[in-house]
Amino acid sequence: MTDEEIIIELYRIENEAMVTKNITKLNEILAPSMELIHMTGYVQKKFEWIDQIQNEQMKYFSSKEENIKDIEVNGDSATLVGQNQVRASVWGSNVNTWPLQMKVYFVKQNGQWVISKQVASTY
Repeated sequence: MTDEEIIIELYRIENEAMVTKNITKLNEILAPSMELIHMTGYVQKKFEWIDQIQNEQMKYFSSKEENIKDIEVNGDSATLVGQNQVRASVWGSNVNTWPLQMKVYFVKQNGQWVISKQVASTY
């Protein structure tokens, strides 16, 4: 697989792992220092996000991919923009479907690509 194909696959694996609550897989593909910047501007660290998925404070019911664009690979760093229809209940809210756009940053560590940062918005 090319680097571009690998980062696209990681993005897809992450979306599936969010829905299936595959904590082991999330731990594997997210860098220890990964940060998720929510639409509200809240910066959430990896382990807080994973904990909230596990205890269902952030409950993802589905994530339907609509588009992956703006893929850039530059040595040991890469980015892409993914657009998915995400059905979720976040921090006690009613279940809603959001047109969620994620700018995802990747780094290659010890020869393996991992997700290092994510910035959420809508499209």
